[in-house]
Amino acid sequence: MDKPIRLLVVDDHPLLREGILALMRVTPDMEVVGEASNGKEAVEKAQSLAPDVILMDLVMPEQDGITAIHQIKQNNPNARILVLTSFTEDEKVMAAIKAGVSGYLLKESDPGTLIRAIRDINEGNEVFHPFIARKIMEQYSPYVAEKPHAPQSATSILTQREKEVLALAASGLSNKEIARKLVISNTTVRSHINNILDKLNLANRTQAILLALREGLVNLDTIK
Repeated sequence: MDKPIRLLVVDDHPLLREGILALMRVTPDMEVVGEASNGKEAVEKAQSLAPDVILMDLVMPEQDGITAIHQIKQNNPNARILVLTSFTEDEKVMAAIKAGVSGYLLKESDPGTLIRAIRDINEGNEVFHPFIARKIMEQYSPYVAEKPHAPQSATSILTQREKEVLALAASGLSNKEIARKLVISNTTVRSHINNILDKLNLANRTQAILLALREGLVNLDTIK
């Protein structure tokens, strides 16, 4: 059996942390190696424990999540951070994205969605709640034409299958959901995503979403 995914859970509500702990106890490939109740503790434990994935709330006493994310990423640019919060304000969403988080889920998400998101992020993917993905596109779409991440008609160099994968990813589907929809393996989806980023010289999935919007492969109405 592969080593479990090591998690650091950061939230100022003990009941929420205990709920995640209970979920991880029945999830064989995951293990909570540390807990923190504020951003300051999160920074310290992220450095000392080196978890695979950090679950981060945004509003906490002493030090907020955004500040903690900046400090954690400064100490370790490769840190994989999944925001898990109830806040959907544009200011907080965009601050988290700019700070370099790997994902953003709402606390209303079901346990299965959280488990899948942790696994995806541990594999190097990015995961955003569909509502958050829509917010990202709404925020950035007015500027996409002015500040493109790749040349006009960049997707013309993609294969038809890669375009399909990109459109589905931009619509908020996870790798596993894309695999089920296209009847291909999860490994094949990851390969397509990596090829897309490499061909278009993009750094991450968020940039791919913006490019898909600009190229007309997906539109705001597609995001539920």
